[in-house]
Amino acid sequence: MQASGTEKAFGQWIGQARQWLRRMRRNRLPTAGFGDAGAKRHGTSVAMTMFAFAIAPLYMAGAHAEEWPAKPVRLVVPFASGGATDLLARAVALELGKQWKQPVVVDNRPGAGGAVGAEMVAKASPDGYTLLLASGSMFTVNPFIYQKLPYSAESFEMISKVASGPMVVTVNTQVPAKTMTELIAYAKANPGKLTFASAGNGSQVHMASEAFAEAAGIDVVHVPYKGEGPAYADLMAGTVNMTVGNINAISPLLKGGRLRALAVTGKERSTLLPDVPTAAEAGLQGFTFYGWFALMAPAGTPRALTAKMYADLEKAVSEPGMQRYLASQGMARTLTPKGRLPEEIAQEAGRWKLLVAKRKIAAN
Repeated sequence: MQASGTEKAFGQWIGQARQWLRRMRRNRLPTAGFGDAGAKRHGTSVAMTMFAFAIAPLYMAGAHAEEWPAKPVRLVVPFASGGATDLLARAVALELGKQWKQPVVVDNRPGAGGAVGAEMVAKASPDGYTLLLASGSMFTVNPFIYQKLPYSAESFEMISKVASGPMVVTVNTQVPAKTMTELIAYAKANPGKLTFASAGNGSQVHMASEAFAEAAGIDVVHVPYKGEGPAYADLMAGTVNMTVGNINAISPLLKGGRLRALAVTGKERSTLLPDVPTAAEAGLQGFTFYGWFALMAPAGTPRALTAKMYADLEKAVSEPGMQRYLASQGMARTLTPKGRLPEEIAQEAGRWKLLVAKRKIAAN
């Protein structure tokens, strides 16, 4: 395979470094014996050698970024298929695959509120071939509800948020409530009777439902699943009563007549569900909630490579087809400025820590 320009440049630097090392070996004499000129030459050779080897990793990273990807890339989704994270991942994988000219394969690894998939990616080789599409709660909530997590924010190179969207307060039609006000009144009259489904402990669906219950002052029982797909299957079957689900995963299920949307948690009505009021319009002032999703790589992934991923992701989510897809899902492009995602996570985590403590939420 023909060498790239970066590889050639790197090879030239290595060649020069080797030449300086050979000279140093030939002239291995005490510095004082060189005289001023000799000492100067000797010092220069040492400095050049050290410089050449110091910048070697930069050239290696550049060459890596130019060559990557040379094979399919795996995009791990830490939840079951059919949920919001999974649906978004497949759309993003398609767009990135077009740019990278390699398949981007979605790999569902559900369990422990996203921890199973996150651990897998955290332990993967930092070569750009294993990535994670994470939901926000995996980093803003899980640290406060799990006694021990096999990953942390420091386990990843956080590339950027990808998209975000509101949630939908949804009930099975067997629940005798046709408005959110009626749902709250029914729950208060029957404390502990209503159950709500989530995509797992600490998931965005879990926390949206907990935040709704806290704002409404109601007592409902949490039933966790390994993803939105199985959670909503039981919701439609009437095994559980309600949820506050991601709009892109729950909205297609509203057409079957078994589920009823009572409110969206955005500041404005969604064009996807124009007849569904916002929570504020439905009587719960001040309650808003948006779920978000982000692309991440294992810690130690070369900076040149993550910079390329960021640029390619920015292009992917700006493509007209992707914009239409997000709109059809009730979501919006939500790219984070470079390097800002850890800061945003830290700020949001502080708010969730208070709610977790107040509602005594724990996963293990």
